[in-house]
Amino acid sequence: MSTLAELGEAELLQRLALFAPPGQLEDDTACLAPDPRSLIVNTDVLVDGIHFSDNTTSAGDAGWRAVAANLSDLAASGVTSVDGITVGLVAPGDTRWDWVEGVYGGISSALNQFGGVLLGGDCSAGTNRLLAITALGRLGPLQLLRSGAEPGDVVVTSGAHGLSRLGLALLRQEVDPASAALNKALQARAIQQHRRPVPRFDALNSLLRCKPANLPWRAGGTDSSDGLIAAVQGLCKASGCGVVLQQSEIPRPNGWPQGKRWDHWCLSGGEDFELVLTLPPAWAKAWQIAMPGSHCLGRITEEADQMIWSDGSTLAGSSGFDHFQTGT
Repeated sequence: MSTLAELGEAELLQRLALFAPPGQLEDDTACLAPDPRSLIVNTDVLVDGIHFSDNTTSAGDAGWRAVAANLSDLAASGVTSVDGITVGLVAPGDTRWDWVEGVYGGISSALNQFGGVLLGGDCSAGTNRLLAITALGRLGPLQLLRSGAEPGDVVVTSGAHGLSRLGLALLRQEVDPASAALNKALQARAIQQHRRPVPRFDALNSLLRCKPANLPWRAGGTDSSDGLIAAVQGLCKASGCGVVLQQSEIPRPNGWPQGKRWDHWCLSGGEDFELVLTLPPAWAKAWQIAMPGSHCLGRITEEADQMIWSDGSTLAGSSGFDHFQTGT
């Protein structure tokens, strides 16, 4: 199988063009059709050894995860329609073509499922494999911002947390499934969540459909890519508010073990890519009915930067996914 150095740039670009609409990569720019909706843009960089590795992530899964991470940010901002992505690929010259082909195959699979096309990008040689993705999408009727939380809002999330971190631990063989009493279904779900996370456009669309007619289009929002507690902290900091969370409402997956490590993975494991929202109580109640698997975690307060549990104990600071310290 050829390496990138053996292929050369011209041949590489010709092969990558097969993953885009015909003629899409012939020019240095991409043209988006006029659209009255606001354009939302997001960029993420995924680095070999930090966000993916051959030990835990196939090439196809690396491509999928790269897209999902970006599209999750779009969903968490209120995007209802994805235009597409650009991809910046950096790789050593001895990188095999079949790895690159696998990555772009994963990218195509994710775009086919969630919307959008490969709009363009760039390629360069480098000492480490790297994927820089920019995603573009159109805003729906509700713009979700971290600064959108208000006192009295209910904190809700679209699903359980900790699965991706457990999946990584299983792939690294950091945990013994038998001694931890992990059932087969939980193990499979965790590994799938780590390898092929899903941006929660379904949860966003459900939220938009169930808004009570008497309420304005106002909510706070982010995603839990860096961990659930980090997401709540971000909402409080940007909004100048505090929060009281319920220990009994920690969104543990079915079959999740008890213990400090397991609670830590649930609260701060990262890369779960669930929506974390602050909603007026009536809207939160409607969404919990409309969105199976959603969880009500607590309530936003007026006390800026005061993050506590319902028993009055201080909510520990986040030690979630850190792009400068965490490897995969």
